[in-house]
Amino acid sequence: MPFSWFDIFAIIIFILCWAGYTVFARKQAKTTNCIARCLHQHRIHWMYELMTRDVRVTEAALLANLERNIAFFASTSLLVIAGILTLFAQIEKLEGVIASLPFADPSNHLAIQLKLALLAFIFVLAFFHFTWSMRQYGFLNVMIGAAPIDLAGTNPNLKQYAKQMAVVQDQAAHSYNYGLRSYYFSLAVICWFFHPWLFALASLVVVYTLYIREFKSKAVRAITVAQDLLWVEREKGDANAINQTKASIKR
Repeated sequence: MPFSWFDIFAIIIFILCWAGYTVFARKQAKTTNCIARCLHQHRIHWMYELMTRDVRVTEAALLANLERNIAFFASTSLLVIAGILTLFAQIEKLEGVIASLPFADPSNHLAIQLKLALLAFIFVLAFFHFTWSMRQYGFLNVMIGAAPIDLAGTNPNLKQYAKQMAVVQDQAAHSYNYGLRSYYFSLAVICWFFHPWLFALASLVVVYTLYIREFKSKAVRAITVAQDLLWVEREKGDANAINQTKASIKR
């Protein structure tokens, strides 16, 4: 066996942490204020405002900035994959480096190769997430280009169109988030080269870090308050638009 029972236990902890947190975050986002839920509401507001503008240069610039960030991580993933594949030709040197570290768990050739393979798989997965996110932002650009102008912001069909644009953008953001999580969990896998217990501990630390940042951070609280303020202003704007429409009809 290339792995000890401690290694197998650490792998199980790693898989449970990644898969479990993904399911947990997806379900909690439906009922609890978090970054994913609140930003989706902001995207809806953004698309509502977009429909009332005849010049959309600002939106194009903002989306281009988001795509640049994703493209950076996608290209970085390819560089990391190339580096990992290079390490396959340096297994003996890598084994010697690990053995020279204090408290490191000794590994054989096959174990190191499997660990490198896991790392490569994670970054390939991240690359697919990032590129899919980029494609969805491209779809969003097409929808924005096709969106008509509703200066009054009262057309119910165009409101639904704006919501669908927000959904596409939300899916693109989810893919980007999944890619970032792959980077986080890859750091836990690196700890596996030193010791399986450190690998298991790092997996738990990654989950804790993700949970705090996505559900309990100051940024989440600020975004939540801002979301509530936007809804208040949106309701006021809708009420004013209805009153103006009724007044025009009476005239």
